[in-house]
Amino acid sequence: MKKFSLSLLSVAVLGLSACGGDNDNDNGKDKNPNQGNVIEGAVLDNTINNAWYEAASVNAASPVTYDSAEIRGKAKNIILFVGDGMGVSTVTAARILDGQNKGMMGEENILSFGKFPFSGLAKTYNVDAQTPDSAGTMTAMMSGVKTDVGVIGVDEDIIRGDCASVAGNELVSALELAEIAGLSTGVVSTARITHATPAAAYAKSADRNWEDISDMKIDENPERENCEDIASQLVNFENNLEARYSGLDVDGLEVAMGGGRRHFLPKDEAFNVEKDAAAGAEGDRTDGRDLISEWQAAYSDGAYVNSHDELNALNLESTNHLFALFNESHMAYEADRENDVLGEPSLSEMTEAAIGVLDNNDKGFFLTVEAGRIDHGHHAGSAYNALTDTIAFADAVQKAVDMTNPEETLIIVTADHSHVFTIAGYPKRGNPILGKVVPVGSDDPSLAGDDMPYTTLGYTNGRGFRDLGEETDADVGYGLDIDAGRKDLSLIDTKTSGFHQEALVPTSSETHAGEDVGIYASGPGASLVTGTNEQSIIFHVMDFAGDLVAKADAAL
Repeated sequence: MKKFSLSLLSVAVLGLSACGGDNDNDNGKDKNPNQGNVIEGAVLDNTINNAWYEAASVNAASPVTYDSAEIRGKAKNIILFVGDGMGVSTVTAARILDGQNKGMMGEENILSFGKFPFSGLAKTYNVDAQTPDSAGTMTAMMSGVKTDVGVIGVDEDIIRGDCASVAGNELVSALELAEIAGLSTGVVSTARITHATPAAAYAKSADRNWEDISDMKIDENPERENCEDIASQLVNFENNLEARYSGLDVDGLEVAMGGGRRHFLPKDEAFNVEKDAAAGAEGDRTDGRDLISEWQAAYSDGAYVNSHDELNALNLESTNHLFALFNESHMAYEADRENDVLGEPSLSEMTEAAIGVLDNNDKGFFLTVEAGRIDHGHHAGSAYNALTDTIAFADAVQKAVDMTNPEETLIIVTADHSHVFTIAGYPKRGNPILGKVVPVGSDDPSLAGDDMPYTTLGYTNGRGFRDLGEETDADVGYGLDIDAGRKDLSLIDTKTSGFHQEALVPTSSETHAGEDVGIYASGPGASLVTGTNEQSIIFHVMDFAGDLVAKADAAL
């Protein structure tokens, strides 16, 4: 593991008199990032001279966005909520559905983060892609540097799939800075905890798909032998971080919760956790390592849990480290949770447990929470699942608001990217958002040019129509043939959990979209969130609020 120099490096970060400029500039190559106040930093390594980083730091310090009432470092705690795939149309449809579930007409409803006092937009493109993926987008948010599709915690000079190209291109994440500074740190997701979005908080990888060693196909690619898979990096987070900085002594991630148990267990039926799971080994690892046991050996003061009941049984005030893997793959959709074999907690319950552990540290904490299954519901073509998971995500945000002091906690809510998900037609006020379009002054559905009714919600591409009744697991549709194009919905109840909307273009799964996504912020530093920005600005807002770079530098 390479050792990074601790010699001081100049870095343009947020300052009271930093140079101005609009919030919508490009990669900053024609800007002078060293205008205005300069703060010394030793921990940023390869990040420091990156044009994306420099440009975002200048924008975040613009007098146009800066509120003089804000004080650098005022935030004791920072929570970054990421609704994976939660574009503006998803937020709109979810708040209407949530309102209608509450007996309202729906349109007047507002989700928890919609009440935040500051908001802006993020441009989500990757360095090499107009429409992005989650690895590149979350890396931008966590490190302040935009990068390529499919790579985690590294800059654009990486070659995807080339293990050797990682060295010298690693970035430093906000979570790592917080860890170095002595804050408690945590990662929570309803996806596999090794999936792209959560992994960008703690891992460096030339490929997002290297979740465990079996995914790396080392027998076919022996040059990858010296690369570490993402699950192993999570368990070795403390050792790896200490190896990068001479003399550093940290205590590792206090919280890691999500799905993905298979990437931590050997491919051996003896290690199966869900004993009544499908035949075969639950684990995927081909190196024989039991990473769960390795974590337990490293954190004898910690708690490892598999189920909702085990989580509820913990005394969080006396829990120093918490590791939880609630499913062998992704956790269940919110609508399907009750069908899980062992029983899974909701995202709100995981958020509550995470804060319960992290706030034991008087110095504060950094937490990132991902609602990963919003994205998966859209990919499966199920608006019902995507929207019910968005509502659950909003509930988790409210839980965090209720548990923290707004004067010392910055909460940012955003998305990594959007989806090709549309709200169309001219339905009347209060029309069921999952229903067919019914126009003003009528009780009958509108008919399209083919004399068939159509739904308010739809997808530009994807697997297409499904009528699965009361099915609550959207992924069931992957076992059926693609059925894109127009269908006669006259006798179909499109409001059921098992209905999947029509799709125009047939694809193996529905795709991401490229438009800007919302950023919503509350607490110290929140006023920096305004206008249209490169997605990498989110790191700089968090750094300003918590003074993460300076605190990490001082700790070293």
